[in-house]
Amino acid sequence: MPTAMTVALAAGLLTATAPTARAAAGATLPFTSVEAESATTTGTKIGPDHTQGTLASEASGRQAVRLNSGQRVEFTAPRAANALNVAYSVPDGQSGSLNVYVNGTKLAKTVAVTSKYSYVDTGWIAGARTHHFYDNARLLLGQNVQAGDKVALEATNAQVTVDVADFEQVAGAASQPAGSVSVTSKGADPSGQGDSTQAFRDAIASARGGVVWIPPGEYRLTSSLSGVQNVTLQGAGGWHSVVRSSRFIDQSSSSGGVHIKDFAVIGEVTERVDSNPDNFVNGALGPNSSVSGMWLQHLKVGLWLMGNNDNLVVENSRFLDMTADGLNLNGNARGVKVRGNFLRNQGDDALAMWSLNAPDVNSSFENNTITQPNLANGIAIYGGTDITVRNNLISDTNALGSGIAISNQKFMDPFHPLSGTITVDGNTLVRTGAMNPNWNHPMGALRVDSYDSAIEAQVKITNTTITDSPYSAFEFVSGGGRGLAARNVTVDGATVRNTGTVVVQAETQGAATFRNVTATGVGAAGIYNCPYPANSGPFTLTDGGGNSGWSSTWSDCSTWPQPGQSNPDPDPARNLAKGRPATATGFQDVYTPGKAVDGDANSYWESGNNAFPQSLTIDLGSSEAVRRLVLKLPPSSAWGARTQTVTVLGSTDGSNFSTVVGATGYRFDPATGNTVTVALPGGTALRHLRLSVSANTGWPAAQFSEVEAYPTS
Repeated sequence: MPTAMTVALAAGLLTATAPTARAAAGATLPFTSVEAESATTTGTKIGPDHTQGTLASEASGRQAVRLNSGQRVEFTAPRAANALNVAYSVPDGQSGSLNVYVNGTKLAKTVAVTSKYSYVDTGWIAGARTHHFYDNARLLLGQNVQAGDKVALEATNAQVTVDVADFEQVAGAASQPAGSVSVTSKGADPSGQGDSTQAFRDAIASARGGVVWIPPGEYRLTSSLSGVQNVTLQGAGGWHSVVRSSRFIDQSSSSGGVHIKDFAVIGEVTERVDSNPDNFVNGALGPNSSVSGMWLQHLKVGLWLMGNNDNLVVENSRFLDMTADGLNLNGNARGVKVRGNFLRNQGDDALAMWSLNAPDVNSSFENNTITQPNLANGIAIYGGTDITVRNNLISDTNALGSGIAISNQKFMDPFHPLSGTITVDGNTLVRTGAMNPNWNHPMGALRVDSYDSAIEAQVKITNTTITDSPYSAFEFVSGGGRGLAARNVTVDGATVRNTGTVVVQAETQGAATFRNVTATGVGAAGIYNCPYPANSGPFTLTDGGGNSGWSSTWSDCSTWPQPGQSNPDPDPARNLAKGRPATATGFQDVYTPGKAVDGDANSYWESGNNAFPQSLTIDLGSSEAVRRLVLKLPPSSAWGARTQTVTVLGSTDGSNFSTVVGATGYRFDPATGNTVTVALPGGTALRHLRLSVSANTGWPAAQFSEVEAYPTS
């Protein structure tokens, strides 16, 4: 039997199944999510939309339901539940509530809704717009509902856009462990009225080596905790024990052995201020520590980890409504495991490793469920050694983000680029990838990015499922615009369904091998292979076998394929060589090979002197029927007439070349524009065009200002 888990992905319920030989992607969650757009409503459905800055684009499934006051959305409970969490949005500056009905009966309790934690502006981040439109609010219903019961939400006093509802059966409050030190015994106020900071500090000092117990209630902390080591902080459950704090632990070091579990930390962070440590944990918990069963909400970052956190485990926790990252391993993470967590509505990367100051080593993100990071990536790996990203389920990324980014973007120094083996295995990406407003072109669902340095690590991407990407599935790019190589990449075993544009978006030099990659419902073409800058070098795709459904190549590197746009009919008069990668056996000074394909007849390539034969090779990007070459020298009369002896060769793989036209003397004369035409035999098909020059009567080197290749005779 297949294993299965139910998650909120598309309209209604979506069950992700996998053979028993492989674990299902994502976390095992204690709740079941239902999309509002799949429910019955008197309101208005919005979306789908992928446009940055719209409510629908940030919604789960890119759709939601807008309720004016008095309108309702009615869900069918998918399971037994006694608690409800609602993802919603209200207009900026407004607040209100949602009445709750069960099988037509109105409950005394309501869900409070507010814009207080939404509408975040980060003007210092290039490409950002106002974002973070949604928030989450939870309610213990005070009664049980059964699968099939009708649960309705009705807007009052405000327009409310409802995105998704989570139905959960919350267990009763846990009991105090024997021998533990309760924070209330040290004076903590469970009503949330008094300041419990000192009581928490005193309990931690008393319980060194033991357990600090946080009973059911709400506790207000007005400053952060430090000196936390060799202690367990334990609550009665995330719905029962709640700490109100925007800065829970802030410490640069710890001897470790810190275990934090089973309570909620809910902050009051309404804006992102990067200089403020407005985090659940800022700094270090120390080696052999753990975080589990936590509910973290309304903070800047869940965990911003620096220093020694060796062998830390972060698991089975919820991260909601952060204004920046959910979790960031900010260098020096060794053996850290982040697994089984749920992250929704993060304001930057949901999960990130950033190898600043020291590399993150042998650390992993596994079996996490991530939805709606609204300014960056679902998972981002910025440098590091021997990193693993496995069995994660990621959906609905927004501006500036991919589902998964494997990157050498450093942000600052000292940075430690990717090295060793980067394992990206068993991940499922749904509606991931976005338009990047800084690049004016899209980011793929899974991005390999040689942003600040070439990728030299072995990047192994296996057993990937990519569904409904609005743009491309796999992107290879040098995001800094310098054309640094992304190489040593293997993509083995992938299923791509309904990708908006292309399966492979190659924008920089490098190489990747693809095996057993199948695609259906491709929007434009199989491959976009247009490295930038022009002539920086080719991106070589090696077919390792077992691939299907994506063999076509986008034909026009001067335009971006749009979602659902078919490959344009090729212009029969187009120059196949213009702007394509060019290499040569040698060149003089600034007269580089790219000058022969730059469209400017006044610039030129010139080989080394007195070293015939010399050759120029141009990669046309795909096998093309070439019928005619036009060879040029600068048209200026200063270039005297000369004859160059040229052999034309062709290849489909770049390694094995055969002669197309034997050695022939071609006369270039400024009186006729210094241009010659070479007719190629009918049936000539080649990807790699090579011109081998064995003599030049006007100069002791090979020279071309333009090499043009045409599909018509």
